[in-house]
Amino acid sequence: MYGWEYFHPYLITKDMNETKPVLWNRNFIQCCISYFLMNFSFYMLMPTMPVYLVEVLKINPSEVGVALSSYSIGLLCVRPFSGYLVDCFSRKPLYLFAFTVFACMFTGYLFATTVLTIMAVRFIQGGFMGMTSVSGNTIAIDVIPSRRRGEGMGFYGLTINLAMSLAPLVAIAVYDRYGFHPLVLVGLAIALVGVGSVCLIRYPKREKVERPPFSLDRFILVKALPTALAYLLSAIPYGMVVSFVVLYGKEINVSNPGYFFIFMAIGVGTARLISGRLVDHGKIHLVSISALVFLTLSFAVFALFHNEIVFFASALAIGIGFGVCVPAIQCLFVNVAPHHMRGTATSTYLTSFDFGVGIGMLAAGFIASHADLATAYLVGAGCCLVSLLVYLRWVRPSYEKHKLVD
Repeated sequence: MYGWEYFHPYLITKDMNETKPVLWNRNFIQCCISYFLMNFSFYMLMPTMPVYLVEVLKINPSEVGVALSSYSIGLLCVRPFSGYLVDCFSRKPLYLFAFTVFACMFTGYLFATTVLTIMAVRFIQGGFMGMTSVSGNTIAIDVIPSRRRGEGMGFYGLTINLAMSLAPLVAIAVYDRYGFHPLVLVGLAIALVGVGSVCLIRYPKREKVERPPFSLDRFILVKALPTALAYLLSAIPYGMVVSFVVLYGKEINVSNPGYFFIFMAIGVGTARLISGRLVDHGKIHLVSISALVFLTLSFAVFALFHNEIVFFASALAIGIGFGVCVPAIQCLFVNVAPHHMRGTATSTYLTSFDFGVGIGMLAAGFIASHADLATAYLVGAGCCLVSLLVYLRWVRPSYEKHKLVD
């Protein structure tokens, strides 16, 4: 049995009095690998499924938005309960179980040929993705030294952005050459490798924690609700981008619009190397506010100017904005939660993001069917502006009131 000191390792100096926290221990590396593979497999579907539904199954864009957003509904139904389970039971077995079911659900796409069947598969897979991400994020938070939490969550979050950028490129190449079903099989194989990575994480069994019955904080971190609202609003344009940017690129005659994700990943990776350390040095509000301002301007430019240079430059800028924002936002949740409620904090953080992404997918499909995607992205810029106002009015004072000192 491993004690908690195994998961917060320190380098001990010769005088045995000074300690230096180690970030890249074995468990954190495996957490990053498994999270990357889960998201890589899932994000292979994001740019290709809208094209498959529109061009092969001949489904109109508004129904495509509904089909894509059904996974968000599954996430929203499961994630609050996942946080409660993660806080009460052993986290690794829950992570392993949920990841396995998530991987197996890829087989459902081989048989789903209608909007309803695709919605059903995405709903179930989304639910187990919700449980997988909550348990995986909570384990990662546990293995990161508290003094390097912002930096650690920055690197951990970078895995999803790397997956988001690399997966569409692989997916588009496979889809163009072999079709949708072989793409699904590749996603299944990658997800199963991720399950194997989870098995390599060394994590102690946790005793069941008694929680008061019928309390709201079983499922939602109430102290972080202002932050959840701000994060939800900023996630709306993110959902619009990851699901419809390839179609948008085709609308405005951009060649190889899938490269959008590469530029976005470069922006995210560059920003995360800096933003997490700034958060750890007490600049959490400066980082968050600057990111929201930058995202507002980036989405406005993306919507209003239609050429290849602006398209890919906006991808870089949007990546920088989210790369700066996300580590700070996650710390706003985690830093107001005691250890036994980190699962609830994580589920609240992820649920607010999922809610925003789902709204973004639905809104983009609806707006595109009545106007165009440029209008949708202009609405997304407005959502970032409202998020900034919410942050200034409610998030900052709420965080200063409730933050905990490690």
